[in-house]
Amino acid sequence: MDRREFIGITAAGLGALSLGLQDCNSPHSVAPSDWVNVGVIGVGGRGQHMIRMLLRVPGVRITGLCDIYEPRFAEGRKVTGEPTAVYTEYRKLLEARDIDAVLVATPLGLHAEHVIAALDSGRPVYGEKSLGRTVEDCNCIRDAVRRTGRIFQVGLQYHYAPWYQEALRRIGEGRIGKVTHIYACWHRNNSWRRPVPRGQETQLERLLNWRLYREWSGGLLAELGSHQINFANTAFGAMPESAIASGGIDYWKDGREIPDNMQVIFRYPGGRTLEASYITTNRLDGAQERIFGTGGSVVLTHTDATYFKEPSDPNSAVPPEIAIQHKLITGPTYSAEQPYHGKGESPISGEAEDADLLACREFIDCIRNKRRPKTDEQVGWTEGVTVALGNRALEEGRRIEFSEYLGAAASASQQPPERNTQS
Repeated sequence: MDRREFIGITAAGLGALSLGLQDCNSPHSVAPSDWVNVGVIGVGGRGQHMIRMLLRVPGVRITGLCDIYEPRFAEGRKVTGEPTAVYTEYRKLLEARDIDAVLVATPLGLHAEHVIAALDSGRPVYGEKSLGRTVEDCNCIRDAVRRTGRIFQVGLQYHYAPWYQEALRRIGEGRIGKVTHIYACWHRNNSWRRPVPRGQETQLERLLNWRLYREWSGGLLAELGSHQINFANTAFGAMPESAIASGGIDYWKDGREIPDNMQVIFRYPGGRTLEASYITTNRLDGAQERIFGTGGSVVLTHTDATYFKEPSDPNSAVPPEIAIQHKLITGPTYSAEQPYHGKGESPISGEAEDADLLACREFIDCIRNKRRPKTDEQVGWTEGVTVALGNRALEEGRRIEFSEYLGAAASASQQPPERNTQS
């Protein structure tokens, strides 16, 4: 990408994504009628982070906090900077008259209950990912959004990151040829366990470490892989047709019920493949997605995207219109494939923007302008169902055919018809 192209994308495409960045430090420029009061169900670490992001959007107030763990109230009020109303029962929060929209940041096993109740209260809802813990949960949430007609956005924040959008644009334009494979990983060296106050292990272990227990959690694939699955579903324009998986509780033998490592292969229509790896005992490669096209590659991280052009020779799959020539390796055999030489292009980084902030701006803008979010209930459904069936493949130790659970929907994006969206 040359400088002129980069400036054009930055000025036009990224300007549209920023959704009013110039007003971030001028909340008083928002008309009183445009203020949005948000109630939060789930005030743990993720909930508190999203409160910070929402408060950076002009004209947003947090007017209610709901949690069943009392220490969260003091933590949440410290973030809001005021004595925000608190509730220990989510239905009481939904009865409050000073709440315009709801953020659900509770454990995955509770998403369906909390999101559906919030939608039924007549409010727009931002629901953290993954959409639901099971296929049934995902179906119920999607159906509730369509039944109520309310705005719903799932927390797949990297969908709004400029470098992700630019990667998808290039893929869609054929700039790296036909994408045949995606490799995704999220490697860390951490037990994923949170400390529990001494003497309260019995009462608080499953509350504070809910990610380690099957009743509440979708494990590594839901908590980490959901973003990468969303990218693959978008890039391929379809859901997988099948999944096989491997993994287990092989190192952190501490009573957890969720695997500490997992590897999944999803097969998509047309023989395309997503291979995903999640481990908790080594951080090599970190979190990234590698997109392999016949004419080039993209390497995505959570801060940037790097692009590589694929060298071409007479026997390669590189499309002629994007081919670049290189010296053909000769000899009776190839001892090894030659790697790319030099640095790829890395035109967009995320240092100036937070993907969560971009997602929060989108949600508030959709409320004000009564429009559908980019990560709506259908995008959330394709991601959530893919996660649920990937987990099922590991649990049952067999290849899962999506058609067993979804029928003809297994290989289609299933975009819903346009509908009027109420605020």
